[in-house]
Amino acid sequence: MSKIDEVRAAMVEAMKNKDKERKESLSMLLSALKNKAIDKRADLTEAEENEVVKKEMKQTKETMDLAPADRTDIKEMCQRRLDVLKEFAPQEMSEEEIKAAITSVMTKLGIENPTGKDKGKIMKELMPLVKGKADGGVVNRIVGEMLS
Repeated sequence: MSKIDEVRAAMVEAMKNKDKERKESLSMLLSALKNKAIDKRADLTEAEENEVVKKEMKQTKETMDLAPADRTDIKEMCQRRLDVLKEFAPQEMSEEEIKAAITSVMTKLGIENPTGKDKGKIMKELMPLVKGKADGGVVNRIVGEMLS
């Protein structure tokens, strides 16, 4: 079952339960998924669907972060939207899994005592392995910690 079908089913369920906010969040996600499929002129792969969900989450987080401090209504709405989007987001790698991936990349590259100079080589090999599974900022931070 594609993400579009999953989101549509969840949206119908939200409408039956008269959960207006959840329905609106799901409607926005469904629209983004459909637009991506229309732009591509084909069905989306699972990776592309996950990319759309992550993009929606990122935009919602940015809206929440940019909202003025006194606008708690906007922040609460964004948080509720994020909670709905997280249900459809791909599972993120844990820090332990990221560290294991970094260690395997360093072993593959033959790096025993990594220094700051090795970071570029490590990241070049590592990022294709964790793309879509881990946040790049978190990966960069963990690599930096392991190098120091």
